Amino acid sequence: MKITKLSHLSGFSIQSHQLTWLIEPKALRAELLKKITNATHRIYLTALYLEDDEAGREVFLALIQAKKRCPELDIKIFVDFHRAQRGRIGEEASQGNAAMYRNMLEQHHVDIKVYGVPVKTKEVFGVLHLKGFIVDDSILYTGASINNAYFHQQDTYRIDRYHVIEHAPLAHSMAKYINDVLLADSHYQSLLTTDKPTKKDMNKFIRCYKRRLTKKHYEHGDTFSGNRITPLVGLGTQANQLNKAIVQLLRECQKQAFICTPYFNLPANIRRILGAKLRAGCRVEIVVGDKTSNDFYISPDEKFSLIGIVPYLYEQSLRRFVKSFQWAIEQDLLHIHLWKHQDNSYHVKGLSIDDTYHLLTGNNLNPRAWSLDLENALLLQDHDKAWTEQFAQEKTHILEHTTRIMHYSELEEREQYPLNVAKLLKRLNRFRLEKLIQRIL
Repeated sequence: MKITKLSHLSGFSIQSHQLTWLIEPKALRAELLKKITNATHRIYLTALYLEDDEAGREVFLALIQAKKRCPELDIKIFVDFHRAQRGRIGEEASQGNAAMYRNMLEQHHVDIKVYGVPVKTKEVFGVLHLKGFIVDDSILYTGASINNAYFHQQDTYRIDRYHVIEHAPLAHSMAKYINDVLLADSHYQSLLTTDKPTKKDMNKFIRCYKRRLTKKHYEHGDTFSGNRITPLVGLGTQANQLNKAIVQLLRECQKQAFICTPYFNLPANIRRILGAKLRAGCRVEIVVGDKTSNDFYISPDEKFSLIGIVPYLYEQSLRRFVKSFQWAIEQDLLHIHLWKHQDNSYHVKGLSIDDTYHLLTGNNLNPRAWSLDLENALLLQDHDKAWTEQFAQEKTHILEHTTRIMHYSELEEREQYPLNVAKLLKRLNRFRLEKLIQRIL
């Protein structure tokens, strides 16, 4: 799909009452459980993972109960193939969340399909990052996966965005993509069988499957004017429809851009476009998580592991960016907001351009999202300003626990980090590994 102007991009016509907001993580949990309970014909959940914890088991049990109540319900769950079959990073080896799926379904004797999506042969080189819970003709769109943190099931939460869209054609388009594209071969993809293909056969399947993912897209609808919503998907750097839309969004910015990302490591072309827009006098606001609000952050009083270096790499990337555009901060063109709220974590993504174009997405706007992961988004065109007030309220909520960075020196240098972190960063820099690592972050 060639995108030359966003106003020429087709989509599904949408009315103001069809899009509503949820603000708190607990509201996400309540809404999803309510929709599962009231489902009549289909429930399709796509997420990076559905965790084997209290929140994950609660949702999975709700699906089981819905299937018992209504046996004809079409229930399919799609999670990342590799992520589902391992434990959490830093924990002991395990069979992962897939063991929970098998055990609960065997215990309750119901037929729910659970599939893994193997984007690449190894998780480090790409994962399923599609978002969206489809229940009947509704879409609950969020960057969140399903676990305690995302649902605020315990003391801490991970903030995200949550939009409820009541729209049958859009739901059908997203469901059709799931059935026609994501589900290629149940023998290779099912997470419920212990009869696994050989590694050689699996890798051969994944290579073919990857080619399939890079070529297939959502059906967009045929509306070319007025308020409309367009589902977008992309994998890789060549024919990535979502990447092209993001680039075009930023290029068409005339006055202001509002960007949220938890992991600050902008692709080079995005950085160049933002620089050009700042020099043209556009106002750019970026909300990014403080390093301590990163889900990989390890407190200095806890045992350190290699994955704990990630938040510091992101902070150094942010510091370099702020230093380069210090002039724009001083001219009140660039606003960098750092999110931090107690021990909670930040996972908010998305773009809003000139209060007209709004990209709802799980895309982190980093090299990994740009080239390795399978990503999707919903592009909302609000030409009639039907949702201006709601987006402004959501923005206020996102900014509630932020501090504005006025100078790059407010972000720590490598020498200010804990000794083990500083040494590791120095070693990475010495062997020129930092840039290589950032390509897969």
